Amino acid sequence: RFNLSEINELFRSRRTIYPEQFTERKVHREQIEVILNNAQWAPTHGNTQPWRFKVFTEGGLQKLSEFLGNAYMKLTPTESQNDMKLAKLVSRPLKSSVVIAVCMERQPEEKILEIEEVEAVACAIQNMHLSCTSYGLGGFWSTPKLIYTQEMNEFLSLNEKDKCLGLFYIGYPAIEWPSAHRKPLEYTTEWITQ
Repeated sequence: RFNLSEINELFRSRRTIYPEQFTERKVHREQIEVILNNAQWAPTHGNTQPWRFKVFTEGGLQKLSEFLGNAYMKLTPTESQNDMKLAKLVSRPLKSSVVIAVCMERQPEEKILEIEEVEAVACAIQNMHLSCTSYGLGGFWSTPKLIYTQEMNEFLSLNEKDKCLGLFYIGYPAIEWPSAHRKPLEYTTEWITQ
């Protein structure tokens, strides 16, 4: 039905490309909308479609940067604060064309287990990353500890039981597309035949 060799190549070409490796070229809103529409076709138990997207562009990137810096300073004990971590948190939104806070909206009835809603959103993020790869865009799924806090929920206007599951940074890469490898199947797979 589809060109399997191209699909295999897409899956195997997906890479993490960090905002420090992005150019200043802007990603078009139409591309972001395609990426988000593809995200929504992830599997979802009970068809709850728990993913929610907060898209930061232009001035919103500055707002996100300031929040991340302030939240890090507030939530991290002084003795544990790291200048390099803080600098990355603050600078990465400003080096990106767009940052998407990918969130899980908890079903009020809680009929579906929370872990299954988290899994659905993770699948949506994979769809986003594959869509970026097909466009030749760099993507980076970041999960700093502070995204799981009440402060983050308030910043994103999430309900108490909702969760931010990552910040997804997108931009055009300034580097050659990275290569990578995976372990052979025999290291990760057990065949059970009886």
